[in-house]
Amino acid sequence: MSKLATAVKRLIVGRPFRSDRIAHTLLPKRIALPVFSSDAMSSVAYAPEEILLVLSAAGLSAYAMSPWIGLLVAVVMIAVVASYRQNVRAYTSGGGDYEVAGVNHGRRWGLVVASALLVDYILTVAVSISSAAANIGSLVPFVAQHKVLFAVGAIALLTALNLRGVRESGALFAVPTYAFVVGVLGMIGWGLFQDFALGRDLRAESADFELVPDETQVAGIAFAFVVLRSFSSGSAALTGVEAISNGVPAFRKPKSRNAATTLALMGTISVAMFLGLLWLADVTDVVIAEDPAHQLIGAPEGYHQKTLVAQLAGAVFAGFPPGVWYLLVCTGLILVLAANTAFNGFPVLGSILAQDRYLPRQLHTRGDRLAFSNGILFLAFGAIVLVLAFDAEVTRLIQLYIVGVFVSFVLSQSGMIRHWNRQLRTETDPRARQRMRRAQSINAFGLVMTSSVLVIVLITKFTHGAWIAIAVMAAIYVLMTAIHGHYDRVAAELERQEADTVLPSRNHALVLVSKLHLPTMRAVAYARATRPDVLEAVTVNVDDGDTRKLTAQWEDENLPVPLKVLESPYREITRPVLEYVKRIRRDSPRDVVTVFIPEYVVGHWWEQLLHNQSALRLKSRLLFQPGVMVTSVPWQLESSDRIRQKKKQQLTSMPGATRRGLGTNGKGSGDRKTGLDR
Repeated sequence: MSKLATAVKRLIVGRPFRSDRIAHTLLPKRIALPVFSSDAMSSVAYAPEEILLVLSAAGLSAYAMSPWIGLLVAVVMIAVVASYRQNVRAYTSGGGDYEVAGVNHGRRWGLVVASALLVDYILTVAVSISSAAANIGSLVPFVAQHKVLFAVGAIALLTALNLRGVRESGALFAVPTYAFVVGVLGMIGWGLFQDFALGRDLRAESADFELVPDETQVAGIAFAFVVLRSFSSGSAALTGVEAISNGVPAFRKPKSRNAATTLALMGTISVAMFLGLLWLADVTDVVIAEDPAHQLIGAPEGYHQKTLVAQLAGAVFAGFPPGVWYLLVCTGLILVLAANTAFNGFPVLGSILAQDRYLPRQLHTRGDRLAFSNGILFLAFGAIVLVLAFDAEVTRLIQLYIVGVFVSFVLSQSGMIRHWNRQLRTETDPRARQRMRRAQSINAFGLVMTSSVLVIVLITKFTHGAWIAIAVMAAIYVLMTAIHGHYDRVAAELERQEADTVLPSRNHALVLVSKLHLPTMRAVAYARATRPDVLEAVTVNVDDGDTRKLTAQWEDENLPVPLKVLESPYREITRPVLEYVKRIRRDSPRDVVTVFIPEYVVGHWWEQLLHNQSALRLKSRLLFQPGVMVTSVPWQLESSDRIRQKKKQQLTSMPGATRRGLGTNGKGSGDRKTGLDR
């Protein structure tokens, strides 16, 4: 069983890396861009569509607002990218917004940011994978009918790839990411050329449909609310921008400069694609309805509404199906791989939080491939739960989205303003002060923009599902605080005190006996070798005949250890032993009690189910008793010996066995033995 598990692990994860290989996993910019930017760049596949979906509630006339909403989202994105370029230059440890908020606002605000980012990373995986299922479903009906199954499988595949290591997964993800960028920019460019140079009339498949508006959403305050909600949904295009600030340690040196350059490239490409898709949507008169079955008039019976990207590709590449297929496949792949941004950001943030004792320490440990394996598995589990809970529906999931990321944006930018104020108090060089003032102005502008968006998001999305994300953030905050308190209490409890240096007055040893056989004899011999002050064998009387037989055998062997029989009228084993140990401790509080337990070592997992169950129950109870030491005395059964001999034979048959001094029977060679004899 162990061999099978190891073989499967090696197949999925690959061979382990030495710790000194970590420098070889650092990323150049060409790989870092797809690794850390795939989320931000891929969000253009669903953010423009979400703008149109929300506006559809007010009818086709509301679509006239989409270009202006897109421009405003682009301005916010530029402000955020410019602000984060200052962040990565000032804080390079990989803590990102958590570190900025914690250093400049205090520990509690840092935890608020951390909880927001953890939730947002999980949602990033769920939303990206669900959007991938929708886009690929526009091309492959089977995926559209089994979106949840596709999403869970994609998350499992991403998990396996990331367990193999950041650099290896980044190299795999680079090709589809760049293929997506080329495909979208190529579609926008070809659409521009056809519209302006060739004068062709580009028409989406839904261009002739009419849209039934919700009359309550058409005028006055209701319409303004729809526009604001559309803007907040479109702001999903900004998700993933913060991932680079959390991934700075993964960049090659100079880390901060390479991270800032990658941010600029990501922002430029994302803004161009986002605005280009909205322009194409306006040119092709595409119609996207939030409720196609009831809102669309003129649609054929059984019409399945395709995604925005699918409809735009069909209009721009009319008569050229390979162009449509290429774009939809690349879009589906980039959306699957967009989750990789979270798979790189979440484990790093989790590791830092674990190092600060806010999350379990296991999240700080690197796996065989120098990736934070436990964080990757935790993220995958959370994303799968969300996909199952919301049926992989992007429109439902996106209502929970972006709240966390804008909370972190706001606290990060306000923290950076404090950071520059602190630096300016001590800096005297005029040029340096000028650079700091410029950086502070950029962060101040970013704060104004992100604060405005956060207020809009909270107002427009709270009742649509954002409250769930806020509740989960609060729960994670409370959990992290409780974990930190636990670690603090344990640390205080384990500090050396003067009383800890006092030796026990005596060692009272007990050997637990069920039968007089070889394991018992070994346990008795080992207990005698430790030379305790008091040594006695203990058995529990659960069957009078067996107990009398054991007593007689004990006397016949004439062992120099007294056998004590504990009565058990209810045929229990654990309770009489515990009560006897407690009585010894009560009579002599300064004594230490050592309990020796014989145990079988078996060669197969199923044999473990047939042995050692009483020993396991006893150990689990004795470990909670103060002043009690538990010692297992192993006895290897033949099945374990056969497995050990088999391993020896495999070792001796390996190339170089003779050179290492191993003979054909697994023992040392004759010359080596002679040398030892001499």
